[in-house]
Amino acid sequence: MVAMRDIAESRPVAALAAAFEAAGHEFALVGGPVRDALLGRDVTDLDFTTSARPDETRAILEKLTKNIWDVGRDFGTIAAKVYGEQVEITTYRADSYESDSRKPAVEFGDTIEGDLVRRDFTINALALMLPSMRLVDISGGVEDLLAARIMTPGPAEVSFTDDPLRMMRAARFSSQLGFAVAPEVRDAMAQFAERLDIISAERIRDELVKLLSTEDPTAGIRLLVETGLADRFLPELTALLTTQDDHGRHKDVYEHSLTVLRQAIELEMSRRDDDVREADVVLRLASLLHDIGKPATRRFERGGVTFHHHDVVGSKLAKKRLRELRFDNDTIKRVARLIELHLRFFGYSDQQWTDSAVRRYVRDAGDVLEQLHILTRADVTTRNRRKAERLEHAYDDIERRIIELSAAEELAAVRPELDGEQIMAILDVKPGRIVGQAYKFLLELRLDEGMIGEQAAEARLREWFAGMES
Repeated sequence: MVAMRDIAESRPVAALAAAFEAAGHEFALVGGPVRDALLGRDVTDLDFTTSARPDETRAILEKLTKNIWDVGRDFGTIAAKVYGEQVEITTYRADSYESDSRKPAVEFGDTIEGDLVRRDFTINALALMLPSMRLVDISGGVEDLLAARIMTPGPAEVSFTDDPLRMMRAARFSSQLGFAVAPEVRDAMAQFAERLDIISAERIRDELVKLLSTEDPTAGIRLLVETGLADRFLPELTALLTTQDDHGRHKDVYEHSLTVLRQAIELEMSRRDDDVREADVVLRLASLLHDIGKPATRRFERGGVTFHHHDVVGSKLAKKRLRELRFDNDTIKRVARLIELHLRFFGYSDQQWTDSAVRRYVRDAGDVLEQLHILTRADVTTRNRRKAERLEHAYDDIERRIIELSAAEELAAVRPELDGEQIMAILDVKPGRIVGQAYKFLLELRLDEGMIGEQAAEARLREWFAGMES
């Protein structure tokens, strides 16, 4: 409880508690902050609940700060910055749900107990009344914290029928906290998986991103797949189960994908700058989905199995699915590009590339090159130690060569030595197809031979153009 008391006695929280008490209202720290403080985890967000109605909350806050804004007045939530700390304060709720919607009919409540019983899980249905420091736990949340168990305050069937997104939150908390989902909660997730269809794509996307942003999302992903939830919004992932092979003709693609995701996160963390806090969601999506083209391309040939062009097919499938989940265009583009390129490196260890091939690798990767480095390394899951070491040394070599070539040629910004204006002046042509073809010729020349100087590039351009005219 030391962490709890530290929070309660901090200047912003003490000031808020005193102000609400003076106004005759109950006030409590609630949900995630209480849970994390009890677990000894860092508390980053301060969420409060109160018996005060939104207008009353705003009036109380106006005596403490000018930085106040509505983040959901209709839902009873007012936000403010108090002594440098951003907080959200929500009026007690006693919501009800329609069967075909996850949006509650908002009703304000009168008691902290009534507010807590409507929350998603017992570990979040905890409140610390302030300034009295009285812990309110109506559903055994502390016991579930000690047991590392995810349980709903009431029947799971009712909770998930009310708000189906809670099923995805169960998966996220499973990974985030390392907790086991209670059997009855897991059964309800499987039983009511179809209810997820009423949730907007944007909210599903946001919850998926939160899951992928945990230190190890694999437990939550397994839960989503095994309960059938993933099939509602990411069927390409569950389809990987169809590539499991009881005869040992090839590795388990589903398990391989989870291993690649875990290894990619480990590499991401090891390479991350100290000032970077956010997870690389693009890398993690690409790692999880890099082999989703395999089910559609699997062929049994001469006693073996092949997945020809699964990189290209997988890239297209990922692009389509991420669009449906309303990811932004940049994320979609980068994930699709990584999946398309994730096989490009393999073979380098058998026959070392020319400088030209290395330049093309960098040119094709563009701004996802660093992520491609990680994905390619993470994609090595073989148990053959000699093969794994050979691939690791080969990729060490290609990264070294990229660094050396970059230093010598500014490889990260590969472009012809003559720009469009120079091309038009040299060839005495107007903007059009010829200029584009000339630019492409000079780019290929740059990739094949490196920097040869503007004078030599002009001579080669004139030679090329003469051949075009003849």
